[in-house]
Parts: sequence; structure tokens; C-alpha cells
Amino acid sequence: MLRSEAVEFVLRFLNTLARRLRLLPALTVALAAFPATAAFTNFINFETPPVHPVALGPDGRTLAVCNLPDNRVEFFDVSSGIPVPVGSVPVGLDPVTVRFASSNELWVVNYISSSISVVDVAAQTVVATIETPAGPSDLVFAGNPRRAWVSCSRTNAVFVINPTNRLAVTNLAIQGEMPRAMATSPDGSKVYVAIFESGNGTTILGSKLTDLNAFPAPGPVEATNGPHRGVNPPPNSGTNFFPARAITNPPPKVAHIVRKNAAGQWLDDNNGNWTPWISGTNAPLGGRIVGWDLPDRDVAIINTTNFQITYAHRLMNMCLAIGVNPASGEISVVGTEGVNEKRFEPVLNGVFHRVNLALVDPVTRTNRIRDLNPHLDYITRLLPEPQRALGLGDPRAIEWNAAGTRAYITGMGSRNLIIVDANGARVNPQPVELPEGPTGLALDEARARLYVWNRFSSSLSIVETVGHTVVTNIPVFDPTPAVVQSGRRALYDTRRTSGLGIASCASCHVDGRTDRLAWDLGNPAEHLSTNAGFVFHPMKGPMVTQTLQDIITPTNFNGIAQIQQPLHWRGDKKNIEEFNPTFTNLQSAEFALTTNEMADFKTMLASIFFPPNFLRTFSNTLPASVPLPGHYGRALTNGGPGPALPPGNAQMGFTRFDRADCRICHDQNQGRSVIQNELFNLPREGAQGAFKSSQLRSMGEKLGFDGLSTNSRAGFGFQHDGRVDTLTRFMVDGFAGNVTNDQAIADFIAFMLCFSGSDLSVNPSNPSQDVPAAVGKQITFTSPAPPALLNSMVALATRTNSRVQLVVRGKQNGRPRGWLLRRATGDFLSDRNGEIAPTLASVIAPAASTNPFTAMLVPEGSGLRIGVDRDGDNHYDAIELDGDSNLADASSVPLPLVKVSKVSTNLVLTWTSTPGASYAPDVSVFLTPESWIQMLSPAAATTNLTTLNLGPPTNPRRFYRVRLLK
Repeated sequence: MLRSEAVEFVLRFLNTLARRLRLLPALTVALAAFPATAAFTNFINFETPPVHPVALGPDGRTLAVCNLPDNRVEFFDVSSGIPVPVGSVPVGLDPVTVRFASSNELWVVNYISSSISVVDVAAQTVVATIETPAGPSDLVFAGNPRRAWVSCSRTNAVFVINPTNRLAVTNLAIQGEMPRAMATSPDGSKVYVAIFESGNGTTILGSKLTDLNAFPAPGPVEATNGPHRGVNPPPNSGTNFFPARAITNPPPKVAHIVRKNAAGQWLDDNNGNWTPWISGTNAPLGGRIVGWDLPDRDVAIINTTNFQITYAHRLMNMCLAIGVNPASGEISVVGTEGVNEKRFEPVLNGVFHRVNLALVDPVTRTNRIRDLNPHLDYITRLLPEPQRALGLGDPRAIEWNAAGTRAYITGMGSRNLIIVDANGARVNPQPVELPEGPTGLALDEARARLYVWNRFSSSLSIVETVGHTVVTNIPVFDPTPAVVQSGRRALYDTRRTSGLGIASCASCHVDGRTDRLAWDLGNPAEHLSTNAGFVFHPMKGPMVTQTLQDIITPTNFNGIAQIQQPLHWRGDKKNIEEFNPTFTNLQSAEFALTTNEMADFKTMLASIFFPPNFLRTFSNTLPASVPLPGHYGRALTNGGPGPALPPGNAQMGFTRFDRADCRICHDQNQGRSVIQNELFNLPREGAQGAFKSSQLRSMGEKLGFDGLSTNSRAGFGFQHDGRVDTLTRFMVDGFAGNVTNDQAIADFIAFMLCFSGSDLSVNPSNPSQDVPAAVGKQITFTSPAPPALLNSMVALATRTNSRVQLVVRGKQNGRPRGWLLRRATGDFLSDRNGEIAPTLASVIAPAASTNPFTAMLVPEGSGLRIGVDRDGDNHYDAIELDGDSNLADASSVPLPLVKVSKVSTNLVLTWTSTPGASYAPDVSVFLTPESWIQMLSPAAATTNLTTLNLGPPTNPRRFYRVRLLK
């Protein structure tokens, strides 16, 4: 018999060999019990888009990638030309951008957390968390002194930070909706910010809003001295309609879309000149002041010395990515342009959309617009698949080489990559094929490599830049449910769902939200339709694009039963399935979705949540004071523009909402309007007929249109056609006599802007798919004495029905650890199965300046995955690290660590175990495969350590092993 120490040594050797080589059959894990794709029910999907998700460090060998759905940044060593994973660091919720401050300091922008995680690259630890205004999207380092500039898209600002002390310098207001992607001039003196929802110079022309019970007066379109002599709707082909009308039933009188041309004239799709009714003497007829204008700003240009801001104009509607030619200094913006001034589905079918590159001189602001799909004539509507594969759709990244002779552009929707020269002309007519959702680029010219992050396939592609071939694709762990991944194809894939390979549902419902435009998708050649007893005319007029957030709830998604609902503004669609013809009739796709594809699409849509409402309090209550700057609404003085409104009391606004019986129309799902028979013949819609009451949870995404300004930031606002510019006008004109003073207006608006977030007790049995305001909130600390914010986070997470959970991360004994606060018991579940920390103090005791800890509030139900069990295989993260398994792979589970020791006169066999898993201990004398004998029947472990008494040692010598069965 060997001494127990020798036996232990042999067992350690065998286990180590098994883990490294996976060769010994007796130590092989039964993988079938752990499927490769876990079926998560704890995943909250905000459908957040990456912005700058991949970056190459100044050392030229470290690559950082945002793993957005896993709330981590992944590190790779690229010194060999093939990225090798070297670590993964948890950061905030939905990281969208990574930028290196130095070779050893990485800044990670967390969109949902509204924070920046500062990561020590060598230590792979978050050393600081910087709070930002809501919706941080991108950042750059620029200026002298050097500063960090952060675009905050939900507050329309650029937040400036001193990177040395990490304190705020200033917050710059951007005159545009959703500033997002950023770049710098070659000398660092300028910061460029692409305005995501910049508009395209189109606006709506309609009658003034009237009281709910009053018919609208004739508006500009009915003017007999107008371009079409008062005919409403106006013809779109001379004096006729194209296509010709199929029915004689008179169409409803509707609003009208016009576009501003280079000469400053406002024209419609039939060359009608409406300038006098938009900015001239007739402007008041439609609620505008004389001189009204829409500057159509696309890029903010910030002087880093004096903070002055100027703008580049008239580039495109959606500015999706931005770069700078390092040789010429020219700004390059890629994005999309909608031709929404053109009317009717058959006219727009397949050709409603352009994918463009704008090259802007940063000094003169002059620009050149290049169509990135020059092979299209926009006459042919449906191309064969090989030709569709040539198209670039939904461009999300642009990266220039050092010489400024080549730029690489990804198509997130077309899953490919094109290359253009300095003038924007394509260099490679045949795009480089990539996995699904390419969004981010990092160029490694020293190794002739281009690294591409593929958002939807969660993979990193390595493209060789000489022959433009894909060397390999490296998968990265993604907790997104498979059905959501599959359903995204119907929303984003431009090659599967359009005739030209460049458009998709997401061309208008950008990232599952909106393009902030109105479209007239009626069809004169169609007939009347009915739903819920109402009759709908096929010529429906302009309607603004609606968000897809929480639009439907399909059967058995997260255990919620299906709700059948009328959809769209008029409620003329019974369900999402009735939109299936849109793929062929508007996008000119070869085929509509199959039944299974539609089911996946439906489930994917049902997964999209509203983000935290940043105007609510930390505890998610309605605030007593919400600042309301001018673009939120104005006080009205005798019909003219007044000053900005006073701060609004959202609590009082809710009371007014309740007293005014607004719930009659808006009481479902915290403002979501989704139930049958919620259709009304409202007098103020005139001949338009039946309409649904609109949902109230996205009011903050419709701000910017101002009819009382010569500097309007948007061309569309509220109501189904976007003709109501501000919530002030909606309250005053739409509910005459109910809102009598500026404070009442301010209170009501404050409540409208705070609507999302639930917890209103409007209909708790049918809650909205949103999260509380504190979700994503983070703090990093370096002392075992808990900061005040951490104590508040603990208090909130332990509160019943708070809908948040608290996750804490830090290092113990030099190893990364995680804990989850358990509400029922007040203690902390650790990332080692069976281990419980009794108090917060016991968790954060090791916190120090050299060992920072970070705490974060996460959505209810996601805490276990985010905090302690990354891959959801019930083998917690620390156990997986101890057992040398991959905590980002549910099929890789920890092998038991086995030890033989002598207790008194007995040998004792112990091994690490996972409660619920079954183990079989074996013994052998000769250490050959056929000599192993099972000592006991397999039994499920009940603790994280199993002990087996072997009795007194006997001859001959023996070897022991433990097999994990499930």
C-alpha cells in the first residue's frame, strides 16, 4: 500500500492529465447532460446596438471586444495574427464601446448602466466606474489637455471627463437627436459626433390639432390656392394617382410629407411647392411660425479648446458610423437615407431606401454623397440571390488605413464587408462574406489583419487585408436565447428579406425602434379591409414609424400567455402575422416568412424591453421635479412661443392623468395599447375613421419637433402622423379647458416622460416589459466600509417587488469572485456552489486600493447568470475555475478535485462536488483501464464537498478515481 500522500500525488497527476488532455475514459464527463445551448429564461433583451465594440491596444497585441449580451469585455492576444483569448472582465450592462486610454487602461462604455468601466488590462479588473448621463454610446480621447469625450444619446449631450482624475469637466448640449458614433481629427483638435436620428429634411404638413371632441378645421393641404388646389390626398402623378385607384370610396383627408431641397424649397413627390405653408406667410395655418426651418444637422463638430460646436448638414437620415481619413482629414459618415416623401407601397416597393457614404470637408462643410450600392438602378425591384449578395445593407462601421487610400465598411444587415477608396468608390465589387451582424472593426496593418466583430453570431472574424479573405472566425460565448438569435434574421437580414439585398424591417424600425420619420404606405390599388368591425380605406396617409419594443407577447415566452391585439396606428392588423406580406410588397423580398420563421420573429420581438427610465428616481418612483428644457415643450402665450416650461412634478401629473380619465383609453400595460376593441372613431381624426389609442411609453423618443422655432431639430412629432410638434401643444390644443396653466402642463409632460418603468398600479396583472430606473446602476469601491450608494443598492435589492437584484464582484485571494444578494434571507450566494456569505461585510472585507470591488443592480431574474453562473449549467463560476472547466461553455463542466488523506487509522477520499450531480468512486490495483472497480452505487451530491471513508489501509497498493456522471 502506498502512503496516503503518495496516493494523493498520483490522483492529482491523473486529474491534471485528464483535464489538460481529456484522454482518460474514466475521467471523461458525461457531456450529454449539459446541452451546448442553455435555455435561459433570465435574459433581458434591450436590443442595444454596438457602436465601437472592438479596439486594438497601443501595444499592437491586445484586442478588446465588447461582449454586449454577456456584459463583459473579452481580451485577445493578436501577436500571432490569430487572436488567442486571454481573459474576460465583467463590466456594466450592455457594453457598446471600447477605447484604450493607454496600453494598460481600457475604457468601456456601458449603455444601459449609463457608466464607463475603467479596466486595468494586465490585472483584468475594473478599477473605477464613472457615472455618465443616460445612454452613453461612444467615447474618444482628444484635445490639449487630453480629455475623454462621451456621446450620451438619450440626453443629446457630449459628456467631457478629465481622464487623470476621472471627474467631469462639462456637459455639452447637442442640437440633434441621439448623438452616437464619434471620431477625432488627425491632430486631435476636433471631435466629430454623428447624430444617429438626424432626419432627412422631411416634415409633415397637416391641420392643427383640435380638441378630442371637435372635428379638425381645414389645413394647409386643403388650401384651394395650394399646389394641388385643395385636393386631399393630393395626386402623386400629375393630376392622377399611381397606381390607379381601385375603389370609388373617398379616401380620408390626410397630412402630407414634404422635403426641403438644396434651394430651400419644400416640395412633395409630385413637385408641388409648399414653401409658403412651411416657412412663408401661410405657415400659421399648419401651426408653424413664419420663418420656420429644419436645419437637418448630421454631424456635430466640437472644438476641443473652447467647446464651440458647429454642424455638418444634409447628409442622410440615419448616421450609423463615422470615421476620419487620416491623410486628408475628411470626415466620413456611413448610414441610410429614406425617401419617405414618396408615397404608396407599390411605388416604394424595394426602393425606399439608400445606403450612403458622406465625405465632408471639416473646414468648408461641403460634402460629397456616395451611394454604396452603385450596381443598383432602383428600377429593378428583385434581383437573383447572387446579385443581392453584392449589396451593402445597414452599415455600422468604417475604418481607414493609415495612408487614407482604403476604408473598410461593414454591413450589419448584409453580413459582408466592402472596401472603398478615398473618393468613396468600391474597390472590391465582390464583398467579403462574414457571419451574421458585422458591426465593429479594428485594423492591424502591421500583421495585414482586419478584426471584425459580428454582433449576431457573436464571433470575431479575421480578414487578411491583402487578398481580402477570411482567415478564421472565433466564436465568443453568447447567452442570448437561440430563438431570439434566429428571429433577428427577419428583422435585420437585408439579403434574406429584400429584393435588392440592402433593406430590411430594421431600415425603418432601426434596432427595433424607429427612424423618426413618417411614411405613407397606403395603396390606391387595394380595396377596403376590416378588423374588429371597423372598415379601413387602403389610402391611409402618412404614419410615423412605431417602436417594436414590447409590441407583442407570444405564447409561452417567459410563461406569459399570448395576447391577440390589433396592431398599427389604425388597428387594421389583427396580429403580427398580418404584416407578413410586407416582406414581398414593401421590401420586394422573393418570399414571405415561413410559419416557423414568423414564429421566431414574433418571439424575438416579444423579447425587447424598454430601457431604464433615467428621469425616474433611484427607487423608481415618479420624481417631484423634472427639468423641461425648451425642446421638451414651451409655455404658450397667446398662441406664440413662450419661455421654457417650469420643472414638472410627475407625481402631480399622474394624479391629473388619473382624474382626467385618461385610463379609459391608455390603461393597458402601463400605456401599451394592445387590446381588442380599442378602436375609436375620434371626431378630431375627421374622415380618417377608426384609430387605436397610442401607447405612452416612448414619448421621450418623439421630442425635437417645434413649430414655434426657426431651429427645429425634427420634422415629425406626436400623433399618428407626427403633426403635433410638442406635448405642450398636445395638452393645450387637444384637451381644451382641462389643462389651464403652465405648471399643470409641465406636470402632465413630466409624467408622460416618466411613463415607462411600470410601478404605476395601472394594470399590475399585465405589466409592461420595462425595467426600473436603477437597473444597471454601478459603483466601484476600494474600502471594506460600504459607500452610501452601495447601502442604498442593498436596501433596494432587498425590497419586495423592487424588480432588481444586486451582484457584487471582486477578488479573494487573488482570484475573481462573484456574489448575488438573496432577498429572502439577506445573505449572499457565492459563485462556489453551496457557499453562502452571511453579510455584505463578509463579502467586501478584502476591498482595498489594490483590490477594487464593483457592485451592480441587474434586472430581476438575471442575477444568477450575471453574478455567479455565467453559462447557466448549475456549476457556478468559481467551481468551474477550480475544476479547470470553461465557465462560458455549458457543455464544459468541472471535474472533481480528488484528495486522499489519513484520518486516525482510516483513509478518507474527498472530492469537490456540485449539489445534484452524481459521482462514482472507483478503485484499481494495476492502474489499467480494465482493472477499475466501482466501489459504491452512484449517488447525487448534496454539498459542495463529498467525503468517503475507505477504512484502514490494506495491501496491495491501490489507486482511486472519481467519475462525474451528470
